[in-house]
Amino acid sequence: MGVEYPWFVDDAELLQRLLAGDETAFAALVTRYHPMLVRVARYYVNSEASAEDVAQDTWIAVLRGVDRFEGRSSFKTWLLRILVNRARSTGTKEHRAIPVDPTSTSSALAGRFDEGGAWREPVVPFTDVIEDSMVNKPVVRLVHEAISRLGEPQQAVVTLRDVEGLPTTEVAELLELSVANVRVILHRARTKVRADVEASLRGGG
Repeated sequence: MGVEYPWFVDDAELLQRLLAGDETAFAALVTRYHPMLVRVARYYVNSEASAEDVAQDTWIAVLRGVDRFEGRSSFKTWLLRILVNRARSTGTKEHRAIPVDPTSTSSALAGRFDEGGAWREPVVPFTDVIEDSMVNKPVVRLVHEAISRLGEPQQAVVTLRDVEGLPTTEVAELLELSVANVRVILHRARTKVRADVEASLRGGG
């Protein structure tokens, strides 16, 4: 029987053991990352079942391609790149993908920028206003619903940066965008999410 690896065994060691034929190492990686994959995929596809299918397809791709992983990025970034590519493809087939110009702003948001495109007031990440996810479950739900309505690449950027907590540099690498562009997209996506949530709360009040 294989050994159950504790949480502190890092990805690099698990990958080495996987390449050596240790199936338990693969199981440990799945345990560590599968819930994250399903969460991210869910923003792109129509159902939990589709998200689960995309995540499963991602793990199959990992098994087929792990020997070609060169370690230029973290395993997590490489894994998410595979996942996002598959989720986007599935979402497109399900008519969920909506192209968005990352430099554009809607009329509802235009007042928050000056003529040069700079913020009139600093934008606080929406995650900072949710102090207790248990107390604010309705707000958390509204936030996730608002994210799911974002177009690309805003949805991917805010999901990876604010929901999954990846550094801006890794998000840029994963989505093949410049760091500066990721920051612009992120700020505008956060603003749109906040405006959407605020509108929902006013409407529900």
